[in-house]
Amino acid sequence: MAVEASVFGTSREGREICLYTIRGSKGMCAKVMNLGAILVELWVPDAAGKAEDIVLGFDKADTYYGNPSFFGAVIGPNANRIGGATYELDGVNYQLDVNDGENNLHSHAELGYHKRVWDAEVYDNSVRFSLDDPATLGFPGNKSVSITYSVTEENELVLHYHGTSDERTILNPTNHTYFNLNGAGSGKILDHKIKLECTTYTPTVPGSIPTGEIAPVAGTPMDLTSLTRVGDHIDDAFEQLTMAGGYDHNYCIDGWDGSKRLCAEVTSEQSGRTMKVYTTLPGVQFYAGNFIASQTGKNGAAYGKRDGLCLETQYYPDAIHHENFPSPVFGEDREYDSETVYRFESYRG
Repeated sequence: MAVEASVFGTSREGREICLYTIRGSKGMCAKVMNLGAILVELWVPDAAGKAEDIVLGFDKADTYYGNPSFFGAVIGPNANRIGGATYELDGVNYQLDVNDGENNLHSHAELGYHKRVWDAEVYDNSVRFSLDDPATLGFPGNKSVSITYSVTEENELVLHYHGTSDERTILNPTNHTYFNLNGAGSGKILDHKIKLECTTYTPTVPGSIPTGEIAPVAGTPMDLTSLTRVGDHIDDAFEQLTMAGGYDHNYCIDGWDGSKRLCAEVTSEQSGRTMKVYTTLPGVQFYAGNFIASQTGKNGAAYGKRDGLCLETQYYPDAIHHENFPSPVFGEDREYDSETVYRFESYRG
């Protein structure tokens, strides 16, 4: 295990952007940078032992200042959507950036965590990124947040998040990496198979804001409780899918109690890779890349619709407006702490 650091560019503020390479002992390698705490590359062996980069992204650091699809980014303070771009907390009304119709998406397109330069500390097999975040963007409290990326001996990429605040505030970070188990830039993910350990999900109204209902997936195209080809039902004439252009929904993880649980499995018969996702969080947003903007990615690859999929572990979208959802509010009496693990194995079909 080892970590190497190299210069990757210069930030808009003139700070050095560094790329940190974390190498495992079994051919796995993660490259992360201090701009946005972004996962830039993830090299994982296939069934034959050949390692390929399986996450979408860019060759140059400054390209990530565009990044309309949020490739590889840590999203914060709040991931996903808040309806009406407003909320009330402890009797105070807060206004957020209106950036997704009439709603707020991912806190702020230009000032969110994904475009800030984080401080970095290097350890034997990990990098810890930390950020001090004052009361800005409509989120109260002076917040201290961190994310630690680790590569383990078991071919796992581990993301450990921690956050504190001197006032009650919303803290709900996630990682927005797009995976393609056949290799970044290799084409669509429609032949990937997915299984979610989720018998319920949170239906939405137009604009992808949850209704507040926690609905069963049984008997609908939302049912991914057994290995299902992503493309089998993604374009079905089912209202939830047509409104979102395909899968882009929060699924509720069965039996959530704050312990680390398996929530998702994705396989590719073409590459022989399997990815299993474990998390301590209550929800996972399965996004099938329905609106990936056409753009040039790493090694000149042309990225577009459904060329990667996301599994964003999280508190439920718009949870601040729904008392029946697990609360994303943290403060002096409740520190934020979560872990998400992406474990890679060889697939035997």
